[in-house]
Amino acid sequence: MFSGTTVAGESGHQFLTPEAVMRETRDIVRQVTVGASAVIAVVGSFIGSGAAGGTPIQDAAGGALSATSTPIAPDSPAFSIWSVIYLGLIAYAVWQFLPKQSSAERHRRLGYWVAASLILNAAWILSVQFDLLPLSLPIIAALLGVLGWAFVLCLKFRPSGAIDALVTDGTIGLYLGWVSIATAANAAAVFTAAGFEGFGLSPDVWAVVVLAVASAVGIMLAIIGHGRIAPALSLSWGIAWVAVGRLTGELMSTPAGIAAIVATALIIVVTAIIRLVSSRPLHSSAVHPGATAS
Repeated sequence: MFSGTTVAGESGHQFLTPEAVMRETRDIVRQVTVGASAVIAVVGSFIGSGAAGGTPIQDAAGGALSATSTPIAPDSPAFSIWSVIYLGLIAYAVWQFLPKQSSAERHRRLGYWVAASLILNAAWILSVQFDLLPLSLPIIAALLGVLGWAFVLCLKFRPSGAIDALVTDGTIGLYLGWVSIATAANAAAVFTAAGFEGFGLSPDVWAVVVLAVASAVGIMLAIIGHGRIAPALSLSWGIAWVAVGRLTGELMSTPAGIAAIVATALIIVVTAIIRLVSSRPLHSSAVHPGATAS
């Protein structure tokens, strides 16, 4: 009857209990799941970009998600941030395979949530490619929820060092910030395509309201994350490109453009202030636990 196994160590053979073997097996399954999910997400991104012969996202679903579809749609260059996010996700998939990270508690807690975000990302692309625009909204909302919880886990389980903070916390933070504004833009596109008339309010008014909510989300993330930089960077990046699109693009809206500028400034300033306050020593030998690199 199986009762354990042995592995070679520096001081001879070490006995592994069945529980330890099971933990290692679960770690391997988790790592492979994250790696496979990253591959699926990258393939999905090629399809979504049109590079693999598919229809680019901005042209799919009748152009409902183009840069000129609604007053809160970011201008086209904003979407270049996906290259950084995908690079970070690939780096995380590799990072969590490394021996010192494989059994780390934070990756055991984070791994499947990151994998879920990657699968939801690919599912969102497929929903748009197959002209299932209404389905894309609950998918991206679920993605936002998953990333929000992953962000909380990053705060709860501290990184092992600067590289872990950059690769793990930085990537998840950028991912969360961008998906926050993308969810708002996606919702606006779905409601617009469905013929929603805004209860008598003009599109400009709705744009200002939604951008105010996005700003509040950015401030909330800054407070919860003790001034984490990554979510603020990607969220303010997306909102700033909303301003560019509304003030210089085809779909002009001065109220939305000004609101986007104000929202961007608020997120950056509040995040900087909270980070500065959080990083101040509480006394001569201790700092706030939220003062991290990302």
